[in-house]
Amino acid sequence: MATVLPSMTREILLAGTPGGLPGPEHFTVAQRPVPVPGPGQVVVRNRYFLVFPGLRTLIGAQADGVPLPRIHVGDTLFGPAVGEVVATAPGGPLRPGDVVTHLLGWRELALVAAPDCTPLSDVLPDPVAHLSSGSAAYGALTRLAQVRSGDTVFVTGAAGAVGTLAGPVARLLGATRVVGSTRSPDKAERLRVELGYDAIVVPGPRAIDEQLAAAAPDGIDVLLDTVGGEQLTAAVRAARRGARFALVGALSGQLSPRRDGDSAPAEVDTFRLINQGISLHGYSGQDHPDVTREWTERFGGWLRSGEITFPHVRILGMDQAPRALQELFEGRHFGTVVMELPPR
Repeated sequence: MATVLPSMTREILLAGTPGGLPGPEHFTVAQRPVPVPGPGQVVVRNRYFLVFPGLRTLIGAQADGVPLPRIHVGDTLFGPAVGEVVATAPGGPLRPGDVVTHLLGWRELALVAAPDCTPLSDVLPDPVAHLSSGSAAYGALTRLAQVRSGDTVFVTGAAGAVGTLAGPVARLLGATRVVGSTRSPDKAERLRVELGYDAIVVPGPRAIDEQLAAAAPDGIDVLLDTVGGEQLTAAVRAARRGARFALVGALSGQLSPRRDGDSAPAEVDTFRLINQGISLHGYSGQDHPDVTREWTERFGGWLRSGEITFPHVRILGMDQAPRALQELFEGRHFGTVVMELPPR
C-alpha cells in the first residue's frame, strides 16, 4: 500500500547570526511543501538525526578544508540521519520502505539524491547505531595510533560521542590501561563504572599534569584527542617515547563562546615532540574510506556479543532539537545525542 504523504513538512532553519555559541533563539521551525522526487531522487521520512558539535563550525566562520558547506541565515540545518524512503521517481535503485542513512537531517521529510543514500542492512542491531561517531574513534585508533597490546591510551573528551566509544574500542584493540578526561565528576564515575575506564582526569582546580601523572605514572603511548587546548598540551608532556597522537576533534576552540568555531590554538612543546619521537596526526574519514565498512561490521559484532555498548540519549520531537544542541554545547549529555521523530 502506497504511503500517503502530508502536504507540508517541517524543517529547522538558522534564523539569526549568533554572536557566540548559538542558542534556541537562533533557530526556527518552518513549514515547507512536501518535495516531489525527480529523476534520481527520493523522499525520506527521517526517523532519527544526529545532534553534533560540528554544527558550531558550520554556523560560525567556515574553517579551511571543512568538506561541508557553511550554514547561512535562512538555511535548513543538516547532518547525519536515518530514515525510510517513502517516495521515489520511476526507475531508481531505491524503493519505498528501504531504510537509509543520508546527510539531510533536521527536517521531517528530506528530498535526497539516491546516490547520497546508503541502504542499511541488519549488521547493527539498532538502526540508530548508524549515527554513532565510532567510525572516527576506530579509524584514528587503528590507522593513525595503531593501538597495540600493552599500550596506555589517553582519550580526551571521553564522555562525548567519540570518547564513549574510543575507550572501550581501545581496550578491545589491546590497550592495557585506558585513561579519559571529562569536566563532570558525575560523568567521570559513569566512565569508570559503565565503560571501564581505569582513571579519569577532571580539568579544574587541580592541574591536569598532576592528575595525568597519577592516572598514567609510566606515561601515555597513545592519545585520542577530541578537545585540544590545555589537554593536548598536558598530553605531550606525559607522552612516552614513540607515542602516537591522533587528533579527532578540537572542542576547546569549537565550543568556545569567544571564537567562531574555526580555530583551536594550543601550546605544544615541539622540542619534546622531537626528542620523544612523538607522532601527531589529524584524522579525517575522507582519507580512510575503507574504515566505515570495517567499523560497522566490527561494531555490530561487538554489540551483539555484549563486548561494547552504544552510549546515547534519544530526545523525542523535532521542536526540542535547538534546545538539545544547546545542551550538547553545555556538556549536559553523555555519549551521542540523537533526535527521534515520531510518526506523523
